[in-house]
Amino acid sequence: MVAIINKLFAAAAANLAASSGYGYGSGSTGSSYGSGYGSGSGYSTGSSWISSWQPSFQLSGCSIDKFVPQFPSGQTQLVAPSQPPKFIGLAFGVQNYTCSNTNTFTSTGAVAELIDVSCIVYEPEFSTIQDDLFNVWTNLVPASIQSIIELFHILDIPQILAQHYFVPNPTTGQGLSPKWDFTSSGKFEGVKDAFIVAKGKGTLPAPTNATRDVAWLDVVQVKGDIASEVFRFDTVGGQPPASCMYGKDHDISVRYVSKYIFYGGSLA
Repeated sequence: MVAIINKLFAAAAANLAASSGYGYGSGSTGSSYGSGYGSGSGYSTGSSWISSWQPSFQLSGCSIDKFVPQFPSGQTQLVAPSQPPKFIGLAFGVQNYTCSNTNTFTSTGAVAELIDVSCIVYEPEFSTIQDDLFNVWTNLVPASIQSIIELFHILDIPQILAQHYFVPNPTTGQGLSPKWDFTSSGKFEGVKDAFIVAKGKGTLPAPTNATRDVAWLDVVQVKGDIASEVFRFDTVGGQPPASCMYGKDHDISVRYVSKYIFYGGSLA
């Protein structure tokens, strides 16, 4: 199971490198991504590329109604609902930060792609698959998260579950709110309410390495019909440096991997 994730990224990197007129770059990743997946990008979209990494086992599209995420004991911030979950995604992307006048980095959102891994949640490797993906994402894929999202959508990879990014707070109009968007591919393509914009409910420092890994979260629906509650867990990476120099340090994007699990909602 881990091998297919690694192969997917290796193939994506090779395809990006071979695409004429395209450079990896290392610029700002922003807090959202473009939705225009046109045919003029210079990417190779032949069927041989896609078939080269397709798994011999089913990765996505399975029921997870018996799956229960493992949260640390002795805490009340993250408690899985009694109802069965609906979707689970393995996400890779970036956490974005700006240097504030307190000389610390402040979050300005995130951008991530979610892969449907519902068919392997009961496999032994699933508990550590985020570590394997993080190693590939940080060491073998120099392309930006927007480039990877664009390529995956041009190729119409069937394992895509959703995109995660931030939008203006729909309630107050001030600040940003997290959004998980299922509308660009798969069974919910074009379904206008197949998303969730959420607000925080619970947070827990990552039990693995809180200075490296972003916190585990519980958020609840403010807008959208795809889910009523989302948990972020099994995070790897994403934390910024402890300090910065206001007015001198540029905005930064820190790569991360996590799992997101979705509950409730009116769409199935």
